[in-house]
Amino acid sequence: MGFLDFILGTTKLPQPKSERLFAIATARITLEAKLGLKPAGNAAICIKPLESSTYERTRAEVEDLLKLGSRETGTAYRLESDSYGYLWVVLTDQDFEDLVSGIHMVSRSLTDSGLGQQLLCAVFPFSNNSKVYWIFSFKLGAYYPFVPASEKPGRERDSALELRLRSVMSEELPIEKNVERWYPIWEMPL
Repeated sequence: MGFLDFILGTTKLPQPKSERLFAIATARITLEAKLGLKPAGNAAICIKPLESSTYERTRAEVEDLLKLGSRETGTAYRLESDSYGYLWVVLTDQDFEDLVSGIHMVSRSLTDSGLGQQLLCAVFPFSNNSKVYWIFSFKLGAYYPFVPASEKPGRERDSALELRLRSVMSEELPIEKNVERWYPIWEMPL
């Protein structure tokens, strides 16, 4: 925040830290080797929609890029809104690097159009006996694990596994240190 911003009472929203997004591509090897977690074959990016012509134009450009990418890499996509009104771009591909590249392309397009503040998170699901979601927060520029407790009814997390994942992956991924910022996302379209 600059001096003029302070006097006028305005603040600049932080730009997304998407350069750290690619860390998951190399961390996948450790996730498979040490934890037996394999990519689920899909990934998603969550966007807070806006009522503006810039947003609508950018959304159309992103869809065009996804169509082009689908022809080149075979990555399927769909757009879906959740119960909170957030837009999810869901990508499906067995090539994990294509998923990471597709998520980065969407985030880069929004950022280049001045809409980077609308990026909420990217989600990369992995599985073995349980479903593990690695969530990338664009605002924090860091990952954190989210593991729903499948054997328990309701919205409970497997916090012990989340902390174990943090300890194993802390050398591989930029992980958010403050666990209070590890927000669960319960109704993902994945």
